[in-house]
Order: sequence, then C-alpha cells, then structure tokens
Amino acid sequence: MPRLLVVHHSPSEGLQSLLGAALDGTAAEGIVGIEVRVVGALDASPSDVAPADAFLLATPANLGYISGALKHFFDVVYNPSLGVTKGRPFGAWIHGESDTTGAALAIEKITTGLEWRLAQPFVEMIGPVDDEMRERVWELGAALAAGLMES
Repeated sequence: MPRLLVVHHSPSEGLQSLLGAALDGTAAEGIVGIEVRVVGALDASPSDVAPADAFLLATPANLGYISGALKHFFDVVYNPSLGVTKGRPFGAWIHGESDTTGAALAIEKITTGLEWRLAQPFVEMIGPVDDEMRERVWELGAALAAGLMES
C-alpha cells in the first residue's frame, strides 16, 4: 500500500484547519488504498521518511523562512535520506503573514539536495486563513494521494 507522509508544523488554529483540509483531501471520494501518516515536524525521524512513497510538507513562513520545526525535521532526516528517497514525489504548503518567498526557496533547495520530485506546485498563502486557502490545500492533498494511486 503506498504511503504518504505528512510532515507539518501547525501551531495555530488556522494552520490546524489547513492541515485538516489537506487530510480531508487525501481521503477524497475515489482515493483508496493509500496509507496516510501524519507526524509533527519535531517528532519525525528517518524511520518515518524511509518507507514513505511521497511527502506533503506544511509550514508557516516565520521571519521569511520555514519554521524552526520544519528546519529541525530536515536537519534530522537529510543525511539518512540521501539516496534512499531519491525521486520520490512531494508537495508543500506555506502560510505567511506577509511573505513566503524565503520559505519556498528553502524547501526548494533542501528537496533538490534530497533529489525529491515536485509533484504539485507549492501552495503559498498570505494573510488570515480562509475557505479559499483550505480549498487549495484540500486539492493539494487530493492530488498527491491520487498520484500515489497511479504509481
């Protein structure tokens, strides 16, 4: 059964609602046979990453960068994942109050080093979380899960 690993840092109600929307997307009608594992960025380890067939990353943009928690995740899993996860698909959503550019660039650079494959464009969002944002991350979750069904 294909495995989607969702690694997130969702410290606010708004970010929790985005996480819920993405998870709802992974379980959309017609998506079957996918195992979804959700783990907080501070709790994830190489043993979570190695068996995953795809990744969904979620972070706030803090001070123009990914959250410290997602940076910690990458610090912990980067070297053990080199070569092991090469070519695996991923997607990400980033929520910021004013700018997501630095956070997107950081994820792009790190995942390039890991040789992960961008399966869906980043979902970058600015401002208060709203229904349109939740719809966008729902679609991201659904697209990644559906892509695993096809593999």
